[in-house]
Amino acid sequence: MSRFKRFGAALTVMALAAGCDSPPAAQNTNSAALRLAGQTVEVAATWSGTEQANFRAVLDAFTRKTGAIVRYTSGGNDLPVLLNSRLAGGAPPDVAMIAQPGVVTGFVDKGQLKPLTADAVAAVTANYSDAWRQLGTIDGQLYGVYFKVANKSVIWYRTDAFADAGVQPPKTWDEFLTASETLADSGITPMAVPGGDGWTLTDWFENMYLRVGGPDNYDKLARHEIPWTHPTVVRTLQMLVDYWQTPKAIAGGPKGALQLTFTQSIADVFGATPKAAMLFEGDFVAAEIAKLGKTTVGTDAKVFEWPSVGGSPPGVITGGEQAVAFKDNPAAMALIAYLASPEAAAIVAAKGGFLSANKNLPASTYPDDTTRQMGSAVVNSAVVRFDMSDLAPQLFGGSTSAHEWVLLQSFLANPSDPAGTARALEAAAVKDFGGK
Repeated sequence: MSRFKRFGAALTVMALAAGCDSPPAAQNTNSAALRLAGQTVEVAATWSGTEQANFRAVLDAFTRKTGAIVRYTSGGNDLPVLLNSRLAGGAPPDVAMIAQPGVVTGFVDKGQLKPLTADAVAAVTANYSDAWRQLGTIDGQLYGVYFKVANKSVIWYRTDAFADAGVQPPKTWDEFLTASETLADSGITPMAVPGGDGWTLTDWFENMYLRVGGPDNYDKLARHEIPWTHPTVVRTLQMLVDYWQTPKAIAGGPKGALQLTFTQSIADVFGATPKAAMLFEGDFVAAEIAKLGKTTVGTDAKVFEWPSVGGSPPGVITGGEQAVAFKDNPAAMALIAYLASPEAAAIVAAKGGFLSANKNLPASTYPDDTTRQMGSAVVNSAVVRFDMSDLAPQLFGGSTSAHEWVLLQSFLANPSDPAGTARALEAAAVKDFGGK
């Protein structure tokens, strides 16, 4: 079976209804604590700064419960490179937090990952819906749990800018275009587009495509079962270019957007000297807004869902870091079981800038209504799809030099030929997906 077809369950419409199961009883009894005391477990992830500090609080709580010492290793911007290097040297970390399902599948194919043991499986089963369990399942075995997830289908906006222009959060794409025009006419640049980071452009495409092509075509394109030259892809690219090329719609125009980084775009909207009213990106923007300290999430900074296109139903593009084990020692499996608990999720959720797919995490744990809104959509939306670029082979969608990233950046810089860009994407996909 193709490694990418194994993600069929991950790509189906996911009804992530919150359950009423009770959280599992604490598994770390005194005997368990004695059993793990003195043991060391290494966990590798990409997080740094605030995200690393928040995760460190979770790891410290695990240490207090079990006695196991946790060593955190940062993999920087390209964790798979670190992991492959460590594997080649015969010294992988015990646990890793991996964002790309395709990378996880590759490790499974090589026999490098360990299926979760019974206690870890029980913790995941108690706290996650079947749809989210399937996202961590390969060939019928559970390999991981999604500890941190993202809602990548929200558009952030400054409430004062909307109030000054007299616009309301739009619900349809036509309303979005009208709101952007009204903002521009009032002297406020509508949107900051951080095209300097190619991954943000894949999120633009995926959200538009889910609504233009629909969930079934999204699944097929993610598996490369339809070509990137499909009419729905070309139409999606055309709608993006129509917006990006609209005079005064995006800060700096297309060429200026290509120089704008993700971090700077947040400052350009929510910093001391705002240059635009809106920014499209995920819930994780909240943590950066808090660091700027100029606006407050839920008051000055709010979100609305990606607008409906042609009557399309609400949908969420999600992503997230999956905890997987390269070793099946007791401390590694106990850590993964703990990460699957509502207790662990609550530690970070209360700090902001974090969403969980844990169905037993009380919504009240989140620090504000805006975050609760985004978290509820991840758990309860009838249509949820995993980030398409993360599902793709790494050469196509999973690194700074990935073909999709580079081609979409080129398209933003010179947004004149959607059909030509579709042909270039298809040529790259044929190569990167192994001729599929």
